[in-house]
Amino acid sequence: MGSHNIDKSSNRLFSGLWWFQRQVYPRREAEYQRLIREGQKPHALFITCADSRIDPEAITQSGSGEIFVSRNIGNLVPTYGELSASVSAIIEYAGGGLKVSQVVVCGHSDCGAMIGLIHPEKVAQLPVVKSWLRGGDTALTIVRMRNRAADDHAVLEELIEENVLQQLHHLRTHPSVAGRLAQGSLALSGWVYDIGQRDGSRVRRRTTQVYSVHGR
Repeated sequence: MGSHNIDKSSNRLFSGLWWFQRQVYPRREAEYQRLIREGQKPHALFITCADSRIDPEAITQSGSGEIFVSRNIGNLVPTYGELSASVSAIIEYAGGGLKVSQVVVCGHSDCGAMIGLIHPEKVAQLPVVKSWLRGGDTALTIVRMRNRAADDHAVLEELIEENVLQQLHHLRTHPSVAGRLAQGSLALSGWVYDIGQRDGSRVRRRTTQVYSVHGR
């Protein structure tokens, strides 16, 4: 069974690569050659979850070179100085090197990371994941202290949104972000992507806006 799944996965990957090489690249060769000549010039950094159902380029209708994407479990942003060099380096490079104009933190419905925060027993056998999810502890504490959610589903929805807000606060601790914000050359926004819906609406406004973005 395991060998069959591996073969099936390999076939899908290489079939996709073959189609790209034979069909997609020839049609877009001029675009790719331009990107090589001119380099990348993304206008935004898009920080979202590693969940395979999230497609940042499709959600934003962006082409190659238009958005700089960072993905991790739970769309978490470490505060500046924490030992999470990869995410922090991406933030610094996007803000200080690429000079993006916007940073988006995008959470999503049915987030396994947030479910793991609410039910830590689900990640008990995943010690690295469990440690990483500590970056969402503040959001979880806020939701529990408010104590206004009627059931587990409501707790999850509130946590998904609150987590986005807290990660936006974490972003502000990074010098490359704080400096650009003070300069007025960078904006931050938070989104919640609802995988099973279509219409989008703003769901909360505090010091930072959080938008609900639907998919169908």
